[in-house]
Amino acid sequence: MAAVNTEDNVYCEAVLHGVPPADDDDDLQPRCQEGNIQGQEDEFLGPHPDYDEEEEERKYYRRKRLGVVKNVVGASCGGMILYSVYMGLLQMQLILHYDETYREVKYGSLGLEDIDNKMLMGINVTPVVGLLYTPVLIRFLGTKWMMFLASGIYALFVSTNYWERYYTLVPSAVAIGVAIVPLWASLGNYITRMAQQYYEYVNYKEEHVQEQKKVPKGACHHYVIIFQSVFYICFHLSFVFAEFPMVLFLNNYLSDYNHTLYNVKQCGADGKGVIEGFNKTVLHQLPRSMLLIEVESVLMGAAFIAMIIFLAMCGAAYRPTEEIDLRSIGWGNIFQLPFKHLRDYRLRLLCPFFIYSGFEVLFAVKGLILSYGVCALGMEHLWLLVMVYGLASSACSALSLALLLQRLPRQTLLLGGAVVHLVLLMVLMCWSSTPKKLDQLPQLLILVALWGLGTALNKTSLSTLLGMLYEDKERLDFVYTVYHWWQAIAIFIVYLWSSLPMRVKHFLAILMVTLLVAGFCYWQMEHRLVKKIPFRLPRIPRPRHKVKGYRYLEEENSDECESDKSDVEDEDEEGRQAEEERVEDASSQDSDSLGPERGRARGRRRRQDDTAYEQAGDREVYD
Repeated sequence: MAAVNTEDNVYCEAVLHGVPPADDDDDLQPRCQEGNIQGQEDEFLGPHPDYDEEEEERKYYRRKRLGVVKNVVGASCGGMILYSVYMGLLQMQLILHYDETYREVKYGSLGLEDIDNKMLMGINVTPVVGLLYTPVLIRFLGTKWMMFLASGIYALFVSTNYWERYYTLVPSAVAIGVAIVPLWASLGNYITRMAQQYYEYVNYKEEHVQEQKKVPKGACHHYVIIFQSVFYICFHLSFVFAEFPMVLFLNNYLSDYNHTLYNVKQCGADGKGVIEGFNKTVLHQLPRSMLLIEVESVLMGAAFIAMIIFLAMCGAAYRPTEEIDLRSIGWGNIFQLPFKHLRDYRLRLLCPFFIYSGFEVLFAVKGLILSYGVCALGMEHLWLLVMVYGLASSACSALSLALLLQRLPRQTLLLGGAVVHLVLLMVLMCWSSTPKKLDQLPQLLILVALWGLGTALNKTSLSTLLGMLYEDKERLDFVYTVYHWWQAIAIFIVYLWSSLPMRVKHFLAILMVTLLVAGFCYWQMEHRLVKKIPFRLPRIPRPRHKVKGYRYLEEENSDECESDKSDVEDEDEEGRQAEEERVEDASSQDSDSLGPERGRARGRRRRQDDTAYEQAGDREVYD
């Protein structure tokens, strides 16, 4: 055999050199051609000699990391543009409709004041029921498409201002109220999810990442802090850009402070309502209708840009199989999950801070900027106060990065923002601005900037804290839904008492009490975590797939019909879920009475079940 191979090789080499042996054999020629073809095929299909697999893998994951950064920047810029348009248009609209002359000349008996009241009611009241439908919307649409749909609703609100009527403004305002909680829940979950993905792409060589196991505790905190800080740095700039219509357009038509503050006698803590005695006419000249249409067209174009950013720049938050898993859980379980998360004492003890977070933003606008600032300086300085507040909030949002640079504990920033606001509230209780005194401008700018500092620490720290506490959750939609729903409740409460003749001093007292309760509850939560008191963390139910595809192949039983098989699967799944609920209830209520051996056995059994489920899913994916 060796002699035959040697003969074949000699003949093939001779053929390649163009001089075949004299005693060529007809049987050697086909074998030589076949060997040539095989060699060329191996050379063509085989790895390139200069191919470096490790280098290509490194480049691939670098592109993935850049894609995550693009997603974060896109979501941040999209949210900033969207709220710049919304707040700028709403502010301009409310100022124009407040003027009696504008209402009478432009719209006569249309009743714009009543339309504005109904519109504000739709924006503030509708989010109260957001806890009921937000999980269902996110389940049906997904995180990215929920953000895109919400941005479309905001663009719809801008478009209705071309034709200001009851049947255009009020339905669009109600639609915005419906979209507020889902939008913010999706944004918070999206930014945290991008931090988790970035960690996976940085540590792609780690064993737990390659096997799609849970990451070590605290591994993603670094990226959660950075991404949440970037988001709020961009978002708080929306207060700055929202004042562009005011500066470039409306400020030229406003009367000076001697006219608008003519009947104002008290400001600040001594005042009643927003500004008591404010003049009913604030415009010295009515703007042209064509100019209003041009401004609204620019805002409409910006709203469309925000929609395009959400659509084109923001990638999917989850893999298609993960979205299928969520939709296979069932409507009832999705509806219950936010309520089940409230059984966790960590989330319950943070609820007072969620409420205060809604209070303090409204006080910054209606209390500090209007009752203290505009009441003393006039409407023409409104844009300056709001811009300083937005710039201070944006710049101070970067202070969260001090958690990384100085290795500070996570309690520092949240409690630091609470201390700043508490000191400012005590100062505002004792000091009130004086009407028509422009020399108070430096003091008011300092107060507004310091309040923006507290706002930045509050907002950034709360979102970062939720990402840290629930890092091991598959999805954070439900956690951020609870957070922003409590904020909506706080805004609704302020809306209810805004019609009451309440002094600003009473509002300050309510803010102080809420802040003290929030700080105490947060300290209690951290104290319990230090003592390692077990918390109750509901798990997302396992998916119940009714279809067969590449992801969910099962062994077929030819003796069993489809109806029998589905009935058996439903009964098994219902029994398993009932058993899990019973075990979770017993473990949360009688955790102190259970012996350590029984608790460890239950933990081992649950971990074994989870490991078996994950391994089965992996086998299905790779099969």
